[in-house]
Amino acid sequence: MSSTADYINNLSIQMNRYFSIVIFLFGTIGNLLNICVLSQQIFRSNPCAVLFLFSSFANLIAILSGLTSRMFSGWIVDLTNTDRSLCKLRAFILNVARPIAFWLILLAAIDRWLLSNPNANYRQMSTLKNAKRNMIIITILSIILFSHILYCYEPNLMDAPLKCYGVTVTCRLVTDISFTFGSTFIPIVFMFIFGLMTIRNIRRSRMKVQARDLSMETNQISTGERQRPSLSKSDYRLMMMLLAQILLLVVFGLPLGVQKLYATITINRPTPQLQTVIDNFVYSFVLLLNFLANGIPFYIYTLFGGEIFRKALLKVFLTIKQKVFYSMLCCQ
Repeated sequence: MSSTADYINNLSIQMNRYFSIVIFLFGTIGNLLNICVLSQQIFRSNPCAVLFLFSSFANLIAILSGLTSRMFSGWIVDLTNTDRSLCKLRAFILNVARPIAFWLILLAAIDRWLLSNPNANYRQMSTLKNAKRNMIIITILSIILFSHILYCYEPNLMDAPLKCYGVTVTCRLVTDISFTFGSTFIPIVFMFIFGLMTIRNIRRSRMKVQARDLSMETNQISTGERQRPSLSKSDYRLMMMLLAQILLLVVFGLPLGVQKLYATITINRPTPQLQTVIDNFVYSFVLLLNFLANGIPFYIYTLFGGEIFRKALLKVFLTIKQKVFYSMLCCQ
């Protein structure tokens, strides 16, 4: 029993040590490139692109605040596990940044649904002003939802999945339930729902276009149908990027919510040492999967963003190349 527990503990340490480094590097580079690309003039007036941009900021903050300590925990002393102020600050920033990133993607899904809606009144609600206002609301609500962390998180805990964790059962319950539903289940479920409704709107739009083309051939098209705008190429690509991201968020983000829900249900149940070790290993694994969800958007955008996103990315690379070239000339 003891050897099995020691093996699983060692496996967890190695996983945190090496898997964290991979996610940290690819996630940090990817989100920085996202920020550079989506900050360009071509995307600034698009509500969905702006939501993607600030979601990338939130993802970057989540990775830097959450993975830095885990990445070095196997090599050096993790001060967030021993210092009270750092423990509280890191946990608060991380738990606020993660739901912001997920909820901004949900807002992007709602924006795409509005834009693809056959009702003109709904389409008019897809504005940059509404997107910015909703971002502020989400940020404030996330801060309020996890403000208790500044009070009840403590370092140097031995009977918790992490050494920096909720010190009381009540604190753990509130944090786990808030994260499970506020950061995972609710946004992912609604992302999925609005994604399906967006696909339905697109299909209906295509059917109407086909019917309109047929009516044009027979000179029976109505004026109202003729005036209905179709999705632009950039809007269509942003929609494809969004749907792909929603699918991967379900795969990588949902397991941590399920594990948190399980931990909440079994919080008062006595468990043997081996089961506790297994539970901690599973928690570490699904937590890293959740960080993977924070680090993967750039690669989704590159794959599904089409020519528009890739041209903007190439422009970023060319700008970096020019700056490096000029700096080398200045140093000579």
